[in-house]
Amino acid sequence: MPAALRVAAVQLNSQTRVEENLAKCHDMVSRAASRGAEMVILPENFAYQGSEAGRREIAEGIGEVEAPVQRALVEMARRNQVVVVGGGLPERSDDPARPYNTCVAYSPQGELLASYRKIHLFDVELSDGTTLRESSASSAGSEPVVMQFAGTTVGLSICYDLRFPELYRALVDRGAEVLMIPAAFTLQTGKDHWHVLLRARAIESQSWVVAPNQWGRHGGARASYGHTMIVDPWGTIVAECSDRVGFVLADLDHDIVTSVRSALPSLRHRRW
Repeated sequence: MPAALRVAAVQLNSQTRVEENLAKCHDMVSRAASRGAEMVILPENFAYQGSEAGRREIAEGIGEVEAPVQRALVEMARRNQVVVVGGGLPERSDDPARPYNTCVAYSPQGELLASYRKIHLFDVELSDGTTLRESSASSAGSEPVVMQFAGTTVGLSICYDLRFPELYRALVDRGAEVLMIPAAFTLQTGKDHWHVLLRARAIESQSWVVAPNQWGRHGGARASYGHTMIVDPWGTIVAECSDRVGFVLADLDHDIVTSVRSALPSLRHRRW
């Protein structure tokens, strides 16, 4: 890992118009790059936040760089000479009715660095009456994924994965020192759990956590919590978005990872 990697986490309020959402992504990536970001992470559902039928219609095969959503990511990466991480887009699966929810990363040269299919699917009935059945319209992935960039090992995950610490143990075992957690975390759950869970994952993994989130209403009753943030390996929140579309920046210092893991060697003390 280099001495420090400057990362931006973007907070969006994505709706159903893909072109408008991608235009906003272009703007945010450009602004973050102008501030020195080397890697820019977009939240889950960055290109489309709407019905499951709509998700199926825009599903792409990963690596299809001429497909609309991935073409836009490649353009953002090349134009701004940054790594762009698309935090969750519909990927075609063997079941046409149930695409994967997939995080992809493209290099400054427009090359696919990694793709991760969301493992844990959000099936809940919330106290405010919201019922979500992600598994009815999405296929689940099965493999933890890390990627390499400029000597940095980055672990990938998406939203509901946050509640399953064993995934982050697996990512750390694969060398991760930075954990990406792009999300469309609901307002109802986020107000009570978002900060606590992100800090816990950072503390137990002794890793940087970068968590871009959707924010605000998305039409109908769906609302996301926002509070996009970056957390250091000690669990300190070093940057956090307010209630708006925007981004936060932080320099992910390798020395902090080394210092925390040396001073409190809990990762070496594990027994299972």
